[in-house]
Amino acid sequence: MKVTLNRLNNAYHFEAKGASGISVFIDSKTDEPTSTGSAQRSKGASPMELLLMGVGGCSAIDVVMILKKQRQEITSYKMEVEGQRKEVRDAKPFEAIHVTLYLEGKIDEAKAIRAAELSFEKYCSVSITLEASVKITYSIVLNGKTL
Repeated sequence: MKVTLNRLNNAYHFEAKGASGISVFIDSKTDEPTSTGSAQRSKGASPMELLLMGVGGCSAIDVVMILKKQRQEITSYKMEVEGQRKEVRDAKPFEAIHVTLYLEGKIDEAKAIRAAELSFEKYCSVSITLEASVKITYSIVLNGKTL
């Protein structure tokens, strides 16, 4: 797998593309002033936001795929992915990530729990890549009820 990044301005704005050809914009979250003296606005997601999006997206695809195979009817799917950071030298890596899955529809509770378990423990390549250095936890809210 390979991606490319191209710098789009004289600051920190990049366009990234993978084999799909779809653009993702990356930028710094700094308040560095522009040449006119005003604060620079971010024009993309930060790399750490993209990492959280990767965890969420990977798991979401798994969970939907598993539930569809089990003929469960998903009428709504939402996730919140929150990362806790720590200071390590001059960096601030994640030490923990918590994912909350919000599912609605005609979905059996046990099947929802099993789908999430399979995703985070067996199928989600992003979570499995991070598991040696980041504690990843999850919770499920099904039709407004926390499981």
